[in-house]
Amino acid sequence: MKKLFIAIGIVLLGVIAWFFLKKSPAPKQKIETASVERTDMSRLVTATGTLEPIINVEVGTQVSGIISKIYVDYNSNVKKGEILAELDRTTLESELASQTSAMKGAKVEYEYQEKNFARMKELHQKQMISDTEYETALYSFEKARNSYDKSKSDMVKSKTNLGYATIYSPIDGVVISRAVDEGQTVAASFSTPTLFTIANDLTKMQVIANVDEADIGEVEVGQNVSFEVDAFPNDVFQGEVTQVRLEATTTSNVVTYEVVINAPNPDLKLKPGLTANVTIMTLEKNNVLSVPSKALKYKADASSNEKAVWVLRNGIEEKVSVKTGYDDRINTEIIEGLKEGDKVITGSSLESTADNSPQGESSSPFMPTPPGKKK
Repeated sequence: MKKLFIAIGIVLLGVIAWFFLKKSPAPKQKIETASVERTDMSRLVTATGTLEPIINVEVGTQVSGIISKIYVDYNSNVKKGEILAELDRTTLESELASQTSAMKGAKVEYEYQEKNFARMKELHQKQMISDTEYETALYSFEKARNSYDKSKSDMVKSKTNLGYATIYSPIDGVVISRAVDEGQTVAASFSTPTLFTIANDLTKMQVIANVDEADIGEVEVGQNVSFEVDAFPNDVFQGEVTQVRLEATTTSNVVTYEVVINAPNPDLKLKPGLTANVTIMTLEKNNVLSVPSKALKYKADASSNEKAVWVLRNGIEEKVSVKTGYDDRINTEIIEGLKEGDKVITGSSLESTADNSPQGESSSPFMPTPPGKKK
């Protein structure tokens, strides 16, 4: 009996050793391929911007005074040369009258000194007066002439300022802002105060978009643009890049560039100041021969500038040089080297050889099996 137990123990040890020491089959390499096919390629740049009128004029005043009359309001349609407002003219008219009077006095003095100098000059030529008397007459004449010229300039200036008391519209358009009320005093001592803002034509708007420095290299004039505004969430508006400005703006260490996009607005739905979420189509090509971009990285030689892919033909990998075009970060255009239907290798992986038992665990021959499952 003792020998029987020893024999059974030896058998059990052998089975256990075989179970733990048996070798799993070597994993197989799995080749991943993709077909060369024709696709539509596109690449997008997103940004945010603000809607603005194409021509936006701030109308101010060059003279100080009290606003006596306003003829327009918000959203008023105006024509070029139309009166927008008037300043009180009392002080300006008084100044003009004063300058006019001063000019008349300077004119009388000038005419007197001119005649006196003419007489003194004649006498001096006949040596009937001294050089000093002649020079004194010349000095008085030139001084009177300069005073007269200055008084004429002062009168013209006063007359011009009186004209500035009437504010005219410089363009045809719509009043989108009014910054003053009747009775308000405006001071033009150091800068021109803005009274009105007039947009030329709201049927033609533009979006000033701020594009990140990482994307600005792809943006060019003429590219198609679509944008949305929160005011009309179900509408998509179309436009086109008209200008890429060179001046950079840095905000919180983020560098952006302004891109101008025209935004036709025939139904006047878009309003100045709306925020636009912009999508710029920087690449748009249809029906081009392409492969997944990762195919160009399979077995890529970092020391070589050659563009190549590996093609699977009759189960054999073959290296093929290619000429590439654009890419949309997913696919790459193939210009030369491949034809539609070729199978390119995009990668490889080790094929799993794990047992199909639950949770991938090996089952012991000595453990009971679930009902219905064969040992």
